[in-house]
Amino acid sequence: MRHLGFALIVTMLSNTAAGQQGVSIATAHDSEGENRTRAQLARLLSAYDLDRWIFTTAVIIDERAIPHSHPVLTLHTRHTDNDLHLLSTFVHEEIHWHLVAKHDQTQAAISEVMKVFPSAPTGGAEGARDAESTYLHLIVNYLEFQAMKELVGDRQAKEVFDFWTTDHYTWIYRTVLSDEEKLAEVVTKHGLGI
Repeated sequence: MRHLGFALIVTMLSNTAAGQQGVSIATAHDSEGENRTRAQLARLLSAYDLDRWIFTTAVIIDERAIPHSHPVLTLHTRHTDNDLHLLSTFVHEEIHWHLVAKHDQTQAAISEVMKVFPSAPTGGAEGARDAESTYLHLIVNYLEFQAMKELVGDRQAKEVFDFWTTDHYTWIYRTVLSDEEKLAEVVTKHGLGI
């Protein structure tokens, strides 16, 4: 029994790596792609000063999952060929934690964003799963864009967002690019900046 417990601990530790800023990175299936993404994320955590955008310290790399923030920040393996796409996705999911911690301000900002953009799409490639999630993502993605501009510069941040406008949440990302000032006003008014 003692050997079985030791083997389990060794297996768990072999599937986890620690990045900078005390971020623990685990893999869900210990696959080659997950291990590559884990190493890539650890490298990015060392290369960029991400302290301002880290709100949780546990990350799971799961090749079968769609990235999500809760209950544990989970990333997929589809961006092993593009550091900035993985960096943007990581920051995006971390920002969800920031907004959860500021629940009341976030809800007030969502209500205001609904008035500014009354006909936001939901579902499909353009919007999020429902109206509230679409409006929340206008705020998340705006903050993601600000973070990326600070981390990699305006030009590269815009290139990443140009890609996202063709990939997922396409209306949301286009709106962040076209109406950045409107979103900045709402975020500032409700104290949601990072």
